[in-house]
Amino acid sequence: MQDVFIGRQPIFDRNLKVYGYELLYRNSIENLAEYIDGNQATSQVIINSFLEIGLDRIVGRHRAFINLTREFLTGKHPFPYPPDQVVLEILEDVKVDNEVIEGVQQFSRKGYQIALDDYILDDERQPLLDYIDLIKIDLPSLNREQAAAYVDSLRPYDIKLLAEKIETRDDYEFCKSVGFDYFQGFFLCKPNVIQANRTPANRHSIMRILAKLQDPGAEAKELEDLITHDVTLSHKVLRSINSAFYALPRVIDSIHQAVVYLGNRTIKQLATLMILTGIDDKPHELMVTALTRSKMCEIVATRLGVNNTDSYSTSGLLSILDALMDKPMERLLGELPLSEEINNALLYRQGPLGNVLKCVIDYEHGMWDEVGSIALPPRELRECYLEAIAWANTFNQEFKA
Repeated sequence: MQDVFIGRQPIFDRNLKVYGYELLYRNSIENLAEYIDGNQATSQVIINSFLEIGLDRIVGRHRAFINLTREFLTGKHPFPYPPDQVVLEILEDVKVDNEVIEGVQQFSRKGYQIALDDYILDDERQPLLDYIDLIKIDLPSLNREQAAAYVDSLRPYDIKLLAEKIETRDDYEFCKSVGFDYFQGFFLCKPNVIQANRTPANRHSIMRILAKLQDPGAEAKELEDLITHDVTLSHKVLRSINSAFYALPRVIDSIHQAVVYLGNRTIKQLATLMILTGIDDKPHELMVTALTRSKMCEIVATRLGVNNTDSYSTSGLLSILDALMDKPMERLLGELPLSEEINNALLYRQGPLGNVLKCVIDYEHGMWDEVGSIALPPRELRECYLEAIAWANTFNQEFKA
């Protein structure tokens, strides 16, 4: 099997809970298909990779949004997944004719959810509307008046609407107000900075604790006192340490024992995770993103021969801090005693640490032509990503409230 990039982008409902993931893929960094029928070859590579990896490793219990080419829609290639696992996307470049319409009818009768991607009102696609469950509308291609008109024109149909390429919180709020059901884009990892608003008091407390946790000079006794005096944090840390995730041979019943038994590094990392996951007015997927980035940075660094990967893991974890705290990253880093290396990675993606962080974020966003700057082959990067997802999902299941 050829090397295949596998990425994913979350799709959210109106409560900002994950509904599914669109799977991102290409058959090479350059996306050049060396085949007479490149469309068919790429599609076959995608399906083979899914069969090898397994959808459960990529999307868990959520639905996978998969782009289907004409060959799959018309039944020339078998489709291996049951209806409850996937949403089938019909791309805008698929010519809609009687053969495609008949194929869509067959999928619909079998119970598959079907989506139209980058939908434009035209006569060619009109016959499909009776079999479509969801329509994706590309927000940047429309002004707000046009987007609202699109929503109104589709109200007579029993079809859910998804706004894609949502880049800001303001975009999300607008699309929600006019009636979109689902949302997709990078807005979760961009801060919603409103200059007139004061930072909530709990955010100040969080930053004070983070500053102490990230202090490289903090002694074991200081960490112990810091965690012990925060009842909620102390409870979370002890509950986490005694969970199946760590599988320790004995019960740890005090923070002192935890520090002695696990060491400063593990306690710092765990307490930082518990602090960040305690911010409850942000979408939970934002924390899942941070966990995945943190673990993938650590794994990639290890495979590149880095001995101490603590700073890599920390950079991945803190890369969403601006979105969590609703402040620019530069201001936040001024409040934390981080190394210059971590600061340069978070602000400018500079240095070895910054290169790895950039690779991880580019991979997450499906920017495959950028990830080639890291000296790991595509298959190895894919393995790093899948391992990071699995770790983040396990952590999430163990510790989320």
